[in-house]
Amino acid sequence: MTHIVRSYHGGTKNTKKTGKERLQSTFRALRFLVVCSSICCSDLTGITAAQQGAPLAERAYQDREILYELQEPQSHSFRITHDYTERKEGVSHYFNVVRAGSRVSDPESVDLDTGENLKWEILSGKQVKERKLPLTDVDDGAEVVVTYLARPVAKGSSTRLRLKETYTDPKSYYLDGEDLVWDRTFGRLRNTVVLPAGWRLTALASPGVIQTLPDSRVSVYVVNPRNDDVRVYLRARRRATR
Repeated sequence: MTHIVRSYHGGTKNTKKTGKERLQSTFRALRFLVVCSSICCSDLTGITAAQQGAPLAERAYQDREILYELQEPQSHSFRITHDYTERKEGVSHYFNVVRAGSRVSDPESVDLDTGENLKWEILSGKQVKERKLPLTDVDDGAEVVVTYLARPVAKGSSTRLRLKETYTDPKSYYLDGEDLVWDRTFGRLRNTVVLPAGWRLTALASPGVIQTLPDSRVSVYVVNPRNDDVRVYLRARRRATR
């Protein structure tokens, strides 16, 4: 075999390697590979040991989506569904302070770990303070949905909840002539608005993903990547009957 190598003077010269020289080159290459493999294995062993010595202290959770299912617009009502994971040791309540201007009814609270329906109450901010519940930053006239956890959150664990509530808010959900109007701000990252059955979307002032659900209702999915609220304004009209 003939190898072409470059000289220090920019030219080239032909050299021939003997069988012994080729064998020595092969051994040097093998030794290099063995050393590299040993280093890699050592690093992986260290990583694995660190992972075993410090296991994950928290499971996955999802608190960033919320679903709004609009009822008939004459009611000004919509059903809200959202999940929450409580991770603070010793906590035994979950407080949902209703946005000013909205009224709440028909709450449901479910422990997603056990499927258990949890006790809840609708209290005013004043009642919350009078009972000395652990919520202080709330106006006396505010409505608060209080969910009582089945047990206080244990050390190193968490409790996953699903909350459902019906809000009524004539200022953000109403009829304008023949059009349904939804005009509300969202604070969460991922938000889905589902129109009542029999209605079609006619206008949307925010970027969103529009799709038809299996039950023929129309949904609008809006992402809010900001650190503050995003306003979502849409209009819809009842489908013509055939």
